[in-house]
Amino acid sequence: MTPFRLSELTAEADPFSVRGMSLLAMIEDGASDGTSTALVTNDAVVFGLLIAILGFVFWSSKSENAGWRRFYKVVPMLLLCYFLPSLLTLFGIVDPKVSNLYFVASRYLLPASLVLLTISVDLREIVKLGPKALIMFVTGTVGVVLGGPLAVFLTSLFDPELVGGNGPEAIWRGLTTVAGSWIGGGANQAAMREIFQPTDEIYSVMVAVDVIVAEVWMLFLLLLVGKAKEVDKFFKADASAVDTLQAKMDTFSKSVARIPTAADLMVILAFAFGAVAVSHASADFIAPWIDTNVPALSKFSLNSQFFWLIVLATTLGVFLSFTRARQLEGSGASKVGTIFIFILVATIGMHMDIAAVFEHPGLFVVGGIWMLFHVGLMFLVAYFIRAPFFFLAVGSKANIGGAASAPVVAAAFHPSLAPVGVLLAVLGYALGTYGALLCGMLMRGVAPS
Repeated sequence: MTPFRLSELTAEADPFSVRGMSLLAMIEDGASDGTSTALVTNDAVVFGLLIAILGFVFWSSKSENAGWRRFYKVVPMLLLCYFLPSLLTLFGIVDPKVSNLYFVASRYLLPASLVLLTISVDLREIVKLGPKALIMFVTGTVGVVLGGPLAVFLTSLFDPELVGGNGPEAIWRGLTTVAGSWIGGGANQAAMREIFQPTDEIYSVMVAVDVIVAEVWMLFLLLLVGKAKEVDKFFKADASAVDTLQAKMDTFSKSVARIPTAADLMVILAFAFGAVAVSHASADFIAPWIDTNVPALSKFSLNSQFFWLIVLATTLGVFLSFTRARQLEGSGASKVGTIFIFILVATIGMHMDIAAVFEHPGLFVVGGIWMLFHVGLMFLVAYFIRAPFFFLAVGSKANIGGAASAPVVAAAFHPSLAPVGVLLAVLGYALGTYGALLCGMLMRGVAPS
């Protein structure tokens, strides 16, 4: 297996430059209008396949069958929601670059889910979680900022060409887009691409590094969720604040719970997509206004409509939590939001190009070192401050996974804890560009020319 070399970065030699259309490009531009050799290109059919996969995973994970129960003690169900859709791409059944499903899920279902997951949040109780949650989030950011240059430096000692290059072909430029994604999300990744301007070929490979390395960490993280009490015992952590928040939010949900009617569900959708409409309309005004009148803020991704869409949707959800709309949780608002999130997860899974690991192993080693530093720092700080594992897991994914993953990981501990992941993920969007800029400058300083 030969390592990846700069000389291989040509559109003809790099198959991933075709297959690896970034999630960001899907957000900004929609699907490619190119042709595809995939077996299924009709989005209605692809959507049906994804829903069938999700239905199978949810059904089997709740099955009383002894075999399934043993299986899910080892394999987290969330992992399957990412992995099984990736097999559709790997075997040529679907082609994500000609599909609009991720665009629809990220622009409509994601903001709707953020509204519904935060509409029942008890903000005062979340504040009572104390500073450890924020410390672990910031630790995750620091782990990404310092881990990037460390990975580049260590790799350069053994293979300078792997992380070298000059001008737009410099590998460190592409790695800045990974930093933007791992601290904030798509908007921050876009900002890094515009600021450091790596070639399209380098960028497409970095998308694979971003998605696959992050999901490998997700695998181990989800495996540890089932051992959270043992990890807390090792950390000598007091998780009582998390337990109190979980109990209070769970109690509230049960106190207002009722069998939802068609009218209840329609009202839930009205609040969700009404807030999405307001968020889109506001973002469509705010982002261009900043671009025109305060262009200096563009370098911090504040001219991104997607950035404002996520921030505004979450803000509206938190605002509604102080009104009678909070009672919608009794009709299943968070459950509807969870369905939307898992549809997004499945569309993300389609973009996981597993074959890229074998095509460019060298850069995945760089990404692996980077991630190991982030994870190691998280565990070290958690042990030192005796933080509950919940704070470590959600703090990490609020950086690495953003709004699509953090609430799902939080809900893996308990469904009522999903809003904690949402709020920390929004903080990641706010800090992502600043952290990624610093990371980029550090990587430039240590990268071989």
